[in-house]
Amino acid sequence: MRHRAATILIVDDQPVNRRLLEALLAPEGYITWSVASGREGLARIALEPPDLVLLDVMMPDMDGHTVARLLKSNPVTSSIPIIMVTAMVDRQARLASLEAGAEDVLTLPVDRTELWLRVRNLLRLKALSDFQRNHGAILEKEVRTRTADLQRFRTAMDATADGIFLIDRATLRFVELNATACSLSGYTREELLRLGPGDLGSGEPDAVRVIVEDIVGGHGAHRLADILLRRKDGVMVPVEVTRSAHRFGDTWVVVAVVRDITERKKAERRLHQMAHYDALTGLPNRALFYEVLRKTIVQASDGRGQVAVLFIDLDHFKKVNDTLGHAVGDQLLVQFSDRLWGCLQLRDAVGRLGGDEFAVILVRDDPQAGAVAVAHALLEALRQPFVLGGRSVVSTASIGISVYPNDAATAEQLMQYADTAMYQAKQGGRNASRFFTPQMNADALTRLELEMALRQALEHEEFELHYQPKVEIASGRVVGVEALLRWNRPGHGVVSPAEFIPVLEDCGLIVRAGDWVIAAVCRQIRLWRTSPVGDLPVAVNIAQRQFVDGDLEATIAGLLDHNGVPAHLLELELTESSLMANTAHTVSVLQGLRRRGLQISVDDFGTGYSSLAYLRRFPVDKLKIDIDFIRDITTRPDDAAITLAIIGLAHSLKLEVIAEGVETAAQLAFLRQQGCDQVQGYYFSRPLPLAALEALLHDGRGIARLALA
Repeated sequence: MRHRAATILIVDDQPVNRRLLEALLAPEGYITWSVASGREGLARIALEPPDLVLLDVMMPDMDGHTVARLLKSNPVTSSIPIIMVTAMVDRQARLASLEAGAEDVLTLPVDRTELWLRVRNLLRLKALSDFQRNHGAILEKEVRTRTADLQRFRTAMDATADGIFLIDRATLRFVELNATACSLSGYTREELLRLGPGDLGSGEPDAVRVIVEDIVGGHGAHRLADILLRRKDGVMVPVEVTRSAHRFGDTWVVVAVVRDITERKKAERRLHQMAHYDALTGLPNRALFYEVLRKTIVQASDGRGQVAVLFIDLDHFKKVNDTLGHAVGDQLLVQFSDRLWGCLQLRDAVGRLGGDEFAVILVRDDPQAGAVAVAHALLEALRQPFVLGGRSVVSTASIGISVYPNDAATAEQLMQYADTAMYQAKQGGRNASRFFTPQMNADALTRLELEMALRQALEHEEFELHYQPKVEIASGRVVGVEALLRWNRPGHGVVSPAEFIPVLEDCGLIVRAGDWVIAAVCRQIRLWRTSPVGDLPVAVNIAQRQFVDGDLEATIAGLLDHNGVPAHLLELELTESSLMANTAHTVSVLQGLRRRGLQISVDDFGTGYSSLAYLRRFPVDKLKIDIDFIRDITTRPDDAAITLAIIGLAHSLKLEVIAEGVETAAQLAFLRQQGCDQVQGYYFSRPLPLAALEALLHDGRGIARLALA
C-alpha cells in the first residue's frame, strides 16, 4: 500500500536523542527530519506533514502533550501517528501520553528492535487507514457485498504477521479478519465470523460495548493494551492489541491489530525475577525488600499500624562454608529461609539481603509484641538441627529489631538501627534478639520471660481458681459464684490477671488456659455436689479465641459428661466483642451449648456494641452491668440512667441482670430499688480461694443477708 520511503519527524530538545533516533531509523530506509522544539515541530508539519512523529514529552517551550493535543485537534494532522518518547516509566505518565492523543509510548533508553517494530506497525496502520479513507466507497461496498475486491483486501491483511480483526459496532461481531487471526485464535474463518470479542475473552458484552464506543468517540483511537485472548482450546494467550475506529457509510468498524506477546511476557517475567528475587532462596532481594519497606512505612504513616523490622544474621555461617563447603552453606540458607517463612503470617514480608543476612517486615498494632513473638518462634525453630548433605548441623541466629516510627522514620535508618541491634545481640553471646532502644529491649525481655513462665505455669499447673459469690437481692442468699483465674508465680508472688491474661491471649495460650479453667470448675462442681455445699452454679469467662481456635462445644460437653455435672450448673460469661467476632460460628456454638442446658451471660454489658440486634440473635440468659456504671451510680445521674435502662431492657427481654463491682450500701439500695436481680462485689466478698469460699458458704449461703439487712 506504500511505495515511497516513509518520513518521520523527530521532535526533541536534546541533540543526542535526535541523533540516536536518526541512527536507529536509518537502516530501515526511513527519511528522518529533526527539530529541537515543539513550535518548530508544528511549523515543520504545517510545511509538509510527515508519516509519523517521534515526540519528546519534556521540552522547555512546549511539552509533548501540548503538541500532541494540537495535532489531534486539527483535522489536517489528526491522522498522523504519534509515538511519545520519555524517560518516565510509571503507569500515570504512560496514561497521560495516551490521553494527550499519542498512539504509542516508548521509554528511554530506546530498544532498537522495539522502535522498528512499533514504527513499522503504526505506519502500517496509517497506510491501512489512509487506504480505507481514500477508498471509503470501495471498502464500504466490499464489506456489504464480499466482492472480489474484498478478497484482495483480505489477501493484503493475510500478509501481516499480526492478527487483524474487524468488529462491527452495532452487532459487536467480527465482520472480517486475516489468516493470522485464525491461527492465533485456533478458530476457522467461518467460526470467527459467528463470534465477537467477548467470545475470545475480551470481556463481557457490556464491557466490550464500552470499549468500542470509547474508540468510536475518539478517546481510545489506536489504544494499545495488553489483554488475554482465549483460544478455541481454552488456552489463554497474552496479546498486545491496537484498536482504531473507521466509518463506512452509516456504520462503524473497529480494527483491532493483535500480536502474540507470549515470549515477551516470559522474558519480562524472567527479567523481573532476576531483578527482584534472590536466585538461591526465591525470597525478595535487597532492592525489592527496601522497596516494600518504603511502601509499608508510607501506609503506616496514614495510621494503619506500626512497623517492626527484624535484621537476622546466621551465627558462625562462615565456619559452615569454610568447613563443609559453599554447596552445603547454600543448602543451609535455603532450609533456613523455609523455617523463617514458617514463623511468619501471610501479611508479613521477608527478604534475603545477601550472604547470610535476612530481614523481616511486620505490621502490627503492637509491633514490639509481634517482633518478640516472631524472634522467639525463629530461635525456637532453630533448635532443630539442619540435615545438610547427610550431616546434622546446628545453627543459631542473632536478631536485631527496630520499630517505626519510634526509632526511625526512613527505611534506611530502620535497617541501620536493626543492624546495630543485631550486632549487639551477637556481642551479647549470639542466639538472641535485641531491640535498638534499650528500654524496649528490657521490656521485650520481660515479656518473653513472662510468656515462657506462663507456658511453664500451664505445664506444671501453677494456676488456681478464686471464686467471687453472686448474691440474689431478693433473698440475700449466695446463688452462684464466678471462677477467676489466679497465678502465684514462683519467685515473684501473685501476678495481676490484668498483666498475664493479655499475654496468654497474645501468645496463643488462652485456649489451653481456658480449657484448664473449665476442667477445674467441672471437677469442683462434682466435689461440691457430694458435700454440704451442694449444687452451686459456677460462671467461667470465655475468651474470643476459644470460639475461633478451639472446639468449645465439644470440650465443654466432654468435661460435663466426664464429671457427671448437670449443664445448668455451668454458666459462660462472654464479652460483647467476643460475641460479635466470627458471628455465625459463635451463634452455632452457643446454640449448641444452650440446648445442653448451659446458661449464657454477657459480661461488661454497656461497654461494647450493646445492640438489640445481637441480644435478639444470640441465645443470652443474663446481662452483667459493667463496674464502670456501678462505681458512680449514686453520684452521677448518667450512670444511674444507663443502669436503669439496662435493667429495664433486660427484664423486657426476659433476661436476668447482675451488677458487678458493688462496694457500698448505697449502691446496693439503688439496685434493689430498681429491681436488679443479682449483685457481686467487695461489699459482700472479694474473690476467695476455695477454702475461704467454703467457709463462707458453711451456714447455708445465708451470710449475705447480713449485708442486705
